[in-house]
Amino acid sequence: MGTAELKIILEFSAGAELLFGNIKRRQLALDGTKKWNIANLLKWMHANILTERPELFLQGDTVRPGILVLINDTDWELLGELDYELQPNDNVLFISTLHGG
Repeated sequence: MGTAELKIILEFSAGAELLFGNIKRRQLALDGTKKWNIANLLKWMHANILTERPELFLQGDTVRPGILVLINDTDWELLGELDYELQPNDNVLFISTLHGG
């Protein structure tokens, strides 16, 4: 029997993609044998795909103020934020509202 995978889509917009190798959309196949929530996903992203200035994306264990997170087009604050358990084919969108001057 093959390894179970949890397939999700990550999207980055309004400048957030610049912190992730300028890639706006990624399809991920995460280890499906464990439960994934947003907190675990952020740690995985930091270790594996965050390429530039992590302080502009993360603050402690969460995204920094100014990064909007939508899960399937719904504000993550309505879904439990870091505790939201990822489901197959979820779309997680990170939008930066931070703009330099």
